[in-house]
Amino acid sequence: MRLLLPLAALVLVVLCLTPQHITAQDLEDNDFAEFEDFDDDEFVMGEPHQAGQQAQAPAAQGDGRQASEPAKGQAKNVPAAQDSEDFMEIDDDQADDDGIVEDEDSEFEHFQDEEEFEGFASTIGDQEELLRQGEPVGKHAEPKLTIPKVPIHFRTHWDSYWMEMLMLAGLMAYFANYLVGNKKNSAIASQWLSIHRTLLEDNFALVGDDGKKETEGSTFSFNKESESVYTLWCSGRTCCEGMLVELKMIKRQDLVSLIAGIMKPVQDQLHIKVELSADSMDNFVFCVASRKQATKMFKELNDLNKFCCLVSKAEDKYNIPGFALLSEIAEVSASILDGRVVAALNKYSHLIDYIHLSDQYSGPIQQEDPNQLKRPDVRRILHCGFNVPVKGDLEEMKPLLILVFYLMDRVRRFKLSKEAKAKSDKNRAAVEEEFMKSTHQARAEAAALRREEKRKAEKEKILAEEDPEKQRRWEKKEQKRQLKKQAPKMKQLSIKAL
Repeated sequence: MRLLLPLAALVLVVLCLTPQHITAQDLEDNDFAEFEDFDDDEFVMGEPHQAGQQAQAPAAQGDGRQASEPAKGQAKNVPAAQDSEDFMEIDDDQADDDGIVEDEDSEFEHFQDEEEFEGFASTIGDQEELLRQGEPVGKHAEPKLTIPKVPIHFRTHWDSYWMEMLMLAGLMAYFANYLVGNKKNSAIASQWLSIHRTLLEDNFALVGDDGKKETEGSTFSFNKESESVYTLWCSGRTCCEGMLVELKMIKRQDLVSLIAGIMKPVQDQLHIKVELSADSMDNFVFCVASRKQATKMFKELNDLNKFCCLVSKAEDKYNIPGFALLSEIAEVSASILDGRVVAALNKYSHLIDYIHLSDQYSGPIQQEDPNQLKRPDVRRILHCGFNVPVKGDLEEMKPLLILVFYLMDRVRRFKLSKEAKAKSDKNRAAVEEEFMKSTHQARAEAAALRREEKRKAEKEKILAEEDPEKQRRWEKKEQKRQLKKQAPKMKQLSIKAL
């Protein structure tokens, strides 16, 4: 027993010292021995047979016991490396040259930034799939580009240019309509002029003067203001200074206007404006028009708005169905609407749009301007508006021109009564007073500005002279004026003696 105890202790000491000696020697000869103690979930580099060869090298130098124990250690590490998910097989030649360490993050991860790169998601996914399968993948693989097939020539695909073809067709239709519409408007003007030429030459000494050329060189023709507006000036007749014939037709040359006219129909119109002389018309304002046109004219024209009122029951009273009457004085309506005028209104009601007589005509109502110190200029006019027949029978319009000449003579012969004239003067005085009140402030400011400018001019004139006595008198006079202006205003009361 005494011998067995020391022997057992010696065996234990040898067993404890033996692994340390073998491990130290393995670390000296095996370069990869320091990676063999990692856990199973870490990477294991190299193949099992390589680890075994490296373990046999130190076993050949030591005894058989020492070689067997490292071999057992390597055998324990090989199954753990094979069970790992990240284990990779590397060829012997490649293992000798380079050591490969695979990172958990993909080398294409920076392409997955959606804000900076677009269209690389599918490509990166394919590359990662190839890496999992163990197939070689380029280090910097480019995404696949899909090139669409473009037709060689456009003639084989006309349906791709339908928008351009539609625009060309629209332009061709517009220009064709321009030529046709322009020609038609010109034909209407020429036809009207040829029908009324004799009547115009019988009543006027000069027909066709536009004011831009000499009287001898004037020709009997319309002046073309635009593609749809033609004018003709006539002069040289008693009781009038001149007559302007204006033919306003539909804009047949404009395709857009024609399409708009389908939704809101319009007609060709003939406007005749006669400027009457001052001694050929008394002071009154009168208008007979269709109901719609009468309402429009009352809102737009200044003289009708200021002086006239709508006559109630004018259709029954004067036998003018379909027309409204705007009149300043009742006796004017009874005198102007005689049997001949009423008959024309009834017979040509579809052609007569309005008849306007005024001694205060100043055009449409202007927006109130505080700086306007003077009333607009007024004229005495006879203004008639007629509709051109839709079917183009311009012979039907000839009696309407005769009606205009009849009204000119009728107005010249008509004179207001004493009471009517007093009423007319009163109305004009009231309108003048209303205008003066509305512009009182502006006129006061303008007067003060004129006085100030006058004093400045006088002061400059006095200072320019070298006479000190005149300057002293002017300064004294100016001081008195300033004191009088600053003094309080007093009212003086006069008391009658008993």
